[in-house]
Amino acid sequence: MERYICIHGHFYQPPRENPWLNEVELQESARPYHDWNERITDECYARNSASRILDNDGTIVDILNNYAWMSFNFGPTLLEWMEKKAPETYQAILAADKESQERFSGHGSALAQVYNHMIMPLANERDKHTQVLWGIYDFKKRFGRNPEGMWLGETAADTPTLEVLAEHGIKFTILSPYQAKSYRKIGEHDWHDATNAQINPNRPYLVNLPSGKTIVVFFYHAPVSQGVAFEGLLHNGEKFKNRLLGALDYNNDEQQLLHIATDGETYGHHHRFGEMALSYTLHHLYQEQQARLTIYGEYLEKFPPQYEAQIIEKTSWSCVHGVERWQSDCGCNTGGHPTWNQKWRKPLRQAFDWLRDELESLYNSQMQQLGADPWQSRNNYIQVISDRSEANVQAFIRAHTSRELTIEEQRTFLQLLEMQYHAMLMYTSCGWFFDEVTGIETMQDILYAARALQLAESISGQDYETTFLQILEQAESNEDDYKNAAEAYPAIAKTTMLDLLRVGAHYAVSSLFSDYAKESKLYCYNVTSEQHEAVEAGRQKLAVGRARIRSNITWDEATITYGVLHIGDHQLLGGVRDFRGDNAFQEMYTEMEDAFSKGMISEVIMLLDKHFESHNYSFWHLFRDDQNRILNKVLGYTMHAIEGDFEQVYYNNYPLMAAMHTLNVTLPRPLKVIVEYMLNKKMLDEVNAETPDLEEMKRLNDQAKRMQLTFDREQLTFAISQRMERFMQQLEQQPDSLQFINQLNELLPALHNTTLQPDLWQAQNIAFRIKQQHYANHPTDSEWSQLFTKLYDNLNLKV
Repeated sequence: MERYICIHGHFYQPPRENPWLNEVELQESARPYHDWNERITDECYARNSASRILDNDGTIVDILNNYAWMSFNFGPTLLEWMEKKAPETYQAILAADKESQERFSGHGSALAQVYNHMIMPLANERDKHTQVLWGIYDFKKRFGRNPEGMWLGETAADTPTLEVLAEHGIKFTILSPYQAKSYRKIGEHDWHDATNAQINPNRPYLVNLPSGKTIVVFFYHAPVSQGVAFEGLLHNGEKFKNRLLGALDYNNDEQQLLHIATDGETYGHHHRFGEMALSYTLHHLYQEQQARLTIYGEYLEKFPPQYEAQIIEKTSWSCVHGVERWQSDCGCNTGGHPTWNQKWRKPLRQAFDWLRDELESLYNSQMQQLGADPWQSRNNYIQVISDRSEANVQAFIRAHTSRELTIEEQRTFLQLLEMQYHAMLMYTSCGWFFDEVTGIETMQDILYAARALQLAESISGQDYETTFLQILEQAESNEDDYKNAAEAYPAIAKTTMLDLLRVGAHYAVSSLFSDYAKESKLYCYNVTSEQHEAVEAGRQKLAVGRARIRSNITWDEATITYGVLHIGDHQLLGGVRDFRGDNAFQEMYTEMEDAFSKGMISEVIMLLDKHFESHNYSFWHLFRDDQNRILNKVLGYTMHAIEGDFEQVYYNNYPLMAAMHTLNVTLPRPLKVIVEYMLNKKMLDEVNAETPDLEEMKRLNDQAKRMQLTFDREQLTFAISQRMERFMQQLEQQPDSLQFINQLNELLPALHNTTLQPDLWQAQNIAFRIKQQHYANHPTDSEWSQLFTKLYDNLNLKV
């Protein structure tokens, strides 16, 4: 009997978008990257699309798209982000699914996933259907085919969930063996106990459902899966391969499939270079043919289930208590805080369930008044979420309403659906998974609830927030910052919450630092500048204007008037209000411009208070990315002055410091800080130069070694890696340029001789592409071939 192996990766990140901007904002903890999606994409998702195969000398001999050889699923919300922010990796994932269909008898490697990783056994019937339908639609839109299998968030399952999967054409799902209750051979009468993973994971199982439908379940091999995640199997590709082969039953003549399932982030993010252990394993399993690589769809077609199984209701792969981790203080947590408890999980779910049920009646009645089928409209709303172009949204409204709607009714229609969208997102599983209710994951879910609350109040005029917060008061915090989630709500959710005036305030303040066109896009808002007057006096600036703000999500719009004063640095004062006519605007502008031109700044501030009353804004009302951009700009001026002083200290005292080092006298800390700062700056300047001075880089490196000084390795490595990528992109655009190749052949050895070791991953990918596309066009004895071979060698690649 031929034996088969399948490796499944569950690639997923929770949605991190600001619910009012539809964008992921700057996350300081992810530095030097912009946010955690970007960081994990670089460390894992991109790496698996171009993973290295090494020879015995550690030289790269091939680059493999792991996704084309394994089974995988990606969270739809992650792919939505990736399509916009990491398009090269996104396209490689789609291409891998197509490549895998050629390899696996027409079956693709990709599986679908329930939309936003909701814990399905805890969802109501309607939400179950919407999660599955949205997941299927998103999958078909991206991969161009119907999904055969679907991943359940945390593999959380019960019979009603399996019924929904089967109803919508899903053939199989993947569960933990600890979720199996019993099994028997099809046709036999007696069931065998399967609890505590007493089930053979090397075969598929048919599950017969009460409706008469069926679905296949693959129970993954738990010991090897655990080994990959927690026991260091990815430290050595040979060890990983042998562990997989060793888990096959060689004394059994029955057809068998050894399959494992882990978080996809295991391969590269949780375990650095884990993607290379994976590609080594996939490559050698394919080459050595001790077992055949397959995926679930192919195996199921070739070998339909000979056994059937029953599952334990309401279970998952990450909670030994079933699904209690997402509704009670069951004892499951991430560890590290032995005195903490998770009693907050129950009231958090109660608050969300209350909100969901309250919004249901509002949604139902309002949608019916608009001539729409409420739940059919929601099930199909994924068509708008995936394409918010005005033409598509207009077509959607027409298709889902029985009469023509006014513009105000259209806005209400979209607000209602957005309310439901965020009421779904608030159930993203990560909100309960971790240890603290005021942690970033839980507060992200509360932000989605806050957006749903805001929309509900806008539609109905009713206050839902008060009761919601009364329930959240029971969700007590383990930290000292806030007593409970209700106390954290105004500090975190309320300060994040936006309306059109707040968007206008951001536009007004940032207009002092940006040259906006007449029509501009600000996250998910369109801004039309109708008048903008700006005057300057030294470091002080005044801008007064009016603009029309329109949401691309709900089509709400407003015309606003603004005035903003920049005193200097990050000191900003401003006001925004609804536009009150040309006369009022002209009066305001004349008064403020006159006071400013006379240098009467205190009067300008008084006029801001007069004209904008309580709608006053400052630097702290800017969105996070622009706060950071303006601070960096302001800081740049300050640092330029400081660096001049540092440079003077550096040159004036360098002979003294060198003598102290020779005599083994420890440098005073202030001097050491200054020298290290200047060395880092000079090295960074060389890295970013159009043509880096290699001798200067060597001198700086030698100086750091000699005086036992430390480079900011993370900052410099990141900068050098990006610079090498830009160099290689230039070469890819002009692959026959001997000048570029020569420059790179000089730069790479110079970098190898420093303590700075850049990440050449992207540079190697580009070189690999150039080799595939252009190497054959040149005679092997040509100057280009010889230089390119040298470059390939410098990049640790083998031609």
